[in-house]
Amino acid sequence: MTKLNEKQEEFAQALHDAYVSGNPLNEADWTGVVTDDDTAYAIQNRVMALKSVPVGGYKVSLTSKKTQDMFNADSPLYGAQVDRHFLPAPAMVNLADQMEPLVEVELAFRAKEDLSSTDSLADLLRKTTVAGALEVPDSRFKDWFPSLGKYNVMSDCAVGGLVVYGTEQPSSKVFSDVAEAANVKAQLFLDNQKLDEGQSSEVLGNPLNSLQWLVQKLESQGKKFKQGQLVSSGTFVLPPSLKQGEWLVKFDHGLGNVELNVQ
Repeated sequence: MTKLNEKQEEFAQALHDAYVSGNPLNEADWTGVVTDDDTAYAIQNRVMALKSVPVGGYKVSLTSKKTQDMFNADSPLYGAQVDRHFLPAPAMVNLADQMEPLVEVELAFRAKEDLSSTDSLADLLRKTTVAGALEVPDSRFKDWFPSLGKYNVMSDCAVGGLVVYGTEQPSSKVFSDVAEAANVKAQLFLDNQKLDEGQSSEVLGNPLNSLQWLVQKLESQGKKFKQGQLVSSGTFVLPPSLKQGEWLVKFDHGLGNVELNVQ
């Protein structure tokens, strides 16, 4: 892993301090500190080390052409997430405890055993559970969406916030084959008003592609996607801002509903 220079170490500490305090950073103060993917991931690793808590899983971002274009990227990116930020539905959070949160509609996969870079999509279907999820991405930078630079997104653990997940089921039970995982439809509501709808094919054509990308990327960095870890695999919709109220995502394919009450 890339060795950080003094300014980059300072950046990692500033990101952690913002995570703890809730006081956001100004991107202009850190312009040019990170200029490549490897350094961004090295800073992310340092931020996670400063948190001193287990990695519960990951989130994958920039899983559509539209979101990649927004951040001038040509591939997905991932962020490690602490275990306590994965919340079973129904969940309740306070808006005041967040910084500048958004809302995304996703599928979450949990590994039933360690996953490998050699796993096919069919292997991943067999080795995981799946659940509908409502992700709350958030950033340690103010005014971050959609203009935050890609390397700062990566350094900031892919703007990880919270992941609220529904009832988990074996992926091979929910989906008869790999192709079916691309056909999940979901509707997003706030206080019984429909805001948007989307389909899992928005996620790299199939969210299992997102999971496979993550497993291979981690292994290329000497890491493993381990048994028990969860991933929020990519959004079906462009994210609105999180507001107070009753959020609900309705999934088909027997995945049920995911509820989040925001006070």
